[in-house]
Amino acid sequence: MENSSTLREWFSRVDAANTGNITAPQLKSALAVGNLDFPLSVVQQMIRMYDFDRNGTMSFEEFLALNKFLLKVQQAFSDRERGRGYLVTDDVHEALVKIGFLLDTPAFYTVCESFDQKKKGMFRLDDFISLCIFLQSARNLFNSFDTAKQGRVTLDLNQFVYCTANCRI
Repeated sequence: MENSSTLREWFSRVDAANTGNITAPQLKSALAVGNLDFPLSVVQQMIRMYDFDRNGTMSFEEFLALNKFLLKVQQAFSDRERGRGYLVTDDVHEALVKIGFLLDTPAFYTVCESFDQKKKGMFRLDDFISLCIFLQSARNLFNSFDTAKQGRVTLDLNQFVYCTANCRI
């Protein structure tokens, strides 16, 4: 979905109550129509990632930001799935690098293990999107603590608890 008027039309259909915002259950249902079946917790994380006004719902402008991210992730997936319908671990690494996620080996394999739902080393599109949503949320949260932009943060226990609670999926 790239055209703004098409996206506006889609958003309006999802926003059946015409509130100007969509909720996580509404977004979940709409994504499922497009064969993207995510747990509600992942959809809630999508909203948190782009909920700029922090009202717990997604406005059209926030939806546009999410859509841009999802298109980037889907393109990285498509470029590497080679007609199989899934990525293997090496493909996941290449796709993450293309998107801009540079992880060291232990972090990469830990996150892959967490998002490989069937534990077979095969990532379907929804698994890959979930992984990328987690990484983008973690990056956003990390950047909020890395005010000096040095790539390192020091957290006290309260900050650590806050971070872990906000990066859960």
